[in-house]
Amino acid sequence: MTVKPIHFARQASPVTSPLAARLRKELRGDVLFGQADRGRYATDASIYQIMPIGVVVPRDQKDLLLALEIAQSEKAPILARGGGTSQCGQTVGEALVIDNSKWLNNVIEFDAVARTIIVEPGMVLDHLNAWLKPYGLWFPVDVSTAAQCTIGGMAGNNSCGSRSIEYGNMVHNVLAIDAVLADGTQGRFETIDAMVQTPRLQSIVERIQQIAQREHAEIIERIPKVLRRVGGYNIDVFDCQNPRAYTDDGKANLAHILVGSEGTLAYSRQIKLKLAPLPKHKVLGVINFPTFYKAMDSAQHIVKLLPVAVELVDRTMIDLSLNIAAFRPVIEKALVGSPQAILLVEFAGDDQAALVQRLAALSDLMSDLGLPGMVVDMVDANEQKALWDVRKAGLNIMMSMKGDGKPVSFIEDCAVPLEHLAAYTDKLTEVFHKYHTEGTWYAHASVGTLHVRPILDMRRDGAADMRAIAEEASALVREYKGAYSGEHGDGLCRGEWVAWQYGPRLNRAFSEIKDLFDPDNRYNPDKIVRPPKMDEKSNFRFKPGYRELPLQTKLDWSAWNVKRDPATGVETPPGTGDDLTGGLAKAVEMCNNNGHCRKFDAGTMCPSYRITKDERHVTRGRANTLRLAISGQLGDDGLASAEVKEVLDLCVSCKGCKRDCPTGVDMARIKIEARAAWAKRNGITLRDKLVAFMPRYAPVASRFGVLLSAGEKLPFIGNWVKKAIGLAPQRSSPAFKTSFLSKVSASPAKASGMEVMLFVDTFNNYMEPENARAAQQVLEAAGYHVHFNTRQGERPLCCGRTYLSAGLVEQAKEEARRTLDALMPFVERGVPIVGLEPSCLLSLRDEFLNYGYGEEARRLANNAFLFEEFLVRERKADRLKLDLKPLPSNKAMVHGHCHQKAFDAFRPVPEILKWIPDLDVSVIESSCCGMAGSFGYEHEHYEASLAMAELSLLPAIRKAEKGTIFVADGTSCRHQIQDGTEETPLHAARVLAMALQQ
Repeated sequence: MTVKPIHFARQASPVTSPLAARLRKELRGDVLFGQADRGRYATDASIYQIMPIGVVVPRDQKDLLLALEIAQSEKAPILARGGGTSQCGQTVGEALVIDNSKWLNNVIEFDAVARTIIVEPGMVLDHLNAWLKPYGLWFPVDVSTAAQCTIGGMAGNNSCGSRSIEYGNMVHNVLAIDAVLADGTQGRFETIDAMVQTPRLQSIVERIQQIAQREHAEIIERIPKVLRRVGGYNIDVFDCQNPRAYTDDGKANLAHILVGSEGTLAYSRQIKLKLAPLPKHKVLGVINFPTFYKAMDSAQHIVKLLPVAVELVDRTMIDLSLNIAAFRPVIEKALVGSPQAILLVEFAGDDQAALVQRLAALSDLMSDLGLPGMVVDMVDANEQKALWDVRKAGLNIMMSMKGDGKPVSFIEDCAVPLEHLAAYTDKLTEVFHKYHTEGTWYAHASVGTLHVRPILDMRRDGAADMRAIAEEASALVREYKGAYSGEHGDGLCRGEWVAWQYGPRLNRAFSEIKDLFDPDNRYNPDKIVRPPKMDEKSNFRFKPGYRELPLQTKLDWSAWNVKRDPATGVETPPGTGDDLTGGLAKAVEMCNNNGHCRKFDAGTMCPSYRITKDERHVTRGRANTLRLAISGQLGDDGLASAEVKEVLDLCVSCKGCKRDCPTGVDMARIKIEARAAWAKRNGITLRDKLVAFMPRYAPVASRFGVLLSAGEKLPFIGNWVKKAIGLAPQRSSPAFKTSFLSKVSASPAKASGMEVMLFVDTFNNYMEPENARAAQQVLEAAGYHVHFNTRQGERPLCCGRTYLSAGLVEQAKEEARRTLDALMPFVERGVPIVGLEPSCLLSLRDEFLNYGYGEEARRLANNAFLFEEFLVRERKADRLKLDLKPLPSNKAMVHGHCHQKAFDAFRPVPEILKWIPDLDVSVIESSCCGMAGSFGYEHEHYEASLAMAELSLLPAIRKAEKGTIFVADGTSCRHQIQDGTEETPLHAARVLAMALQQ
């Protein structure tokens, strides 16, 4: 599904050039020439950073053509960009970047019978396949970045995907490209006999045919005879004597010279694709290997069973996956013991029984190879998808290593014949050891392409080691007659190796082709032809002299400050509190720019990007801005800069990135530091103070709840007050009620001896006491002696989260200290701490650990549970008995709070509701509700808040059957649902209490 973004105005940067002035005057789309905007487009998923001239985000094809025309007249170089996921530096350069991903993502033409489709270059692969699914079709070049990469980028890189052994690469699946040349010539590049050949296009066709005929011997001799080779230009398309040439019905296709050209020859504005029928069934066999070598050596035998995919996951990736909450349960199901590598072998077809037989044949083969009982069969579609999601996240999982040493992409796509795969990987591992490092391995064992990344420190000696390793790896590739560039293209890191791979004659031929299409070198200059050295340090993200500004952090970031011994390559984590500032910088740098946060499928991340499709408002864009800011590239203000405040403006601290980002970028936590820096320099507003200090004045406000509610109901007074302090008048204000904790005391001791501490937060104490009352009823009915977080004459305990939202970290720490002091006696006795509000209770498991309170905080975190988590735990331990009766309504729909999802604490909610007899429970597949504490109440964020809710949550509730019970544990979520639908959602505790009363 293609989501159309809403537009939020931005402050225009000063006009810096005639090019910027013309573009801004004549285009309807965004024209971005500010330092921060350019900085966000200066990187992709590679190790490089080059500041572009400016950025254009065209609104439609007319805008695009106008931008190209203006750039031509101003002699500006052009760089096309989609998802910005290129790993070799293809989409960075000193040029005018044109971002196709926001608006140029439409289906232009579709023919289900012919199985073809024409799309714009910004169409995301997963969106395309979702669009095609009702027709039983898909585009089968299924790359791991399918959730964020665009068709234009895939064509530019000649992408391949996990199932290329069955379906081929992009060049085998692109039928035609509507493109614009640097001189403004437009045309459809397709089979030569079908082309409308203007004089300009005719001269190109004739000249390329002459070059291909002249270089026939070199093409046969030099172009590697492996499926995975994407370096240089596809000149063999026009070598009619070459049986390996890519043809359509025996006819050369000029579009195929553009595929893999990385935008250096023409600007692709529409692309015609060949589609394939969706396989009706799939099965997966996961082979566990005791050694990496055995896995590699077995691949050549496995492919004889004709699988559609054979994918590798090595021990490093297994271990990292086990440390990621979202992936741990998935990867555990695939393991037999402690393998050093696993291979995912997929079979697909229309006959399920036949596929199961092929799984049995796979097990027989592995027994013959000495590995009986080492194949885990996965026939269930959901289990298969979950494991493929882990494999697809391979790059990001590898990049989740903390510290300066990171897996670096530069030799990762070398492809060798399968019979040499084991020997190649063995020798390459020896090379890594020679330079005191290890390599991480994953990817396409079926076609001899393994994504291997040596772990290097690019801040220090990494560049020298990169060069040395590349030279030795290239010698091995040549020895085994492989391809140095096997999937991810050339870009900046492999461009210089094009001449090495193809020799001087073909390299000169590539230069001729480039000059034929683009004589002024304006389209993505210095890629493929006449590229810089791979280790040109001025192009690196971490350039010589890179440093962070002095930072005074409020939280403990030492866990990110992993140290690496340059002599041995061994990395040692520091002790708690060691170099907090360096740890913050490294936490920001965990973002590898792969763009997983730009996805739109199930999950939370990233709600602000989903509604804007703006690089400012996505985790990657924020991380890049923060990195630029703390390294002084945006001035001396660091975290307190206006640029940082701008990119964090729509961040709702949902913590979706904490869970969904495979590299572990925790933007909500980083935002606390940025807010604290801003508050220290600029102070905070009255509105911020009203939110931050709510736990302090709530006892007084609760005594005057009736008067406050009366004022709210008088539109003139209520709206005037809201506008005066910056709140949205459309919002209904939370109503203060009599405090629950002021009227309650600990329940009588139970014969069972079971105890629990009910941690009643500010919201459920003063605004929705009925939730706390229901939780008490349920816990007591289950036989628990219930304690409460209050003492005579003292203000109730508080998690301190409201202070964090205003950047008042010291006040939040004080609340945490007070809470720890009060709760530790219960923790010492093993009494569970149970909470109702996810954002509050989970602060005890997250933020409390960042304050430097050491073992006390860790012990509390391990003993703190959300209400539903506690009930599920107790029932599994056979300690919980509840006599629940059917409810008048037999349907319930559940919305998960973002923090519940981030901490894998949501699944217990629908689970406990299913204990109620005859209740049909379903989960609303939703991202953030958009309210996010005070965010949705703020005047300037009201529109964004509603837009987030309208993505899926509110429409799902409006479509529900009458009488459905809506369940949402978050206070903010309930308010958003009530404001947006006039339905009254309930906390799960209230639903259980209702079932008790029935």
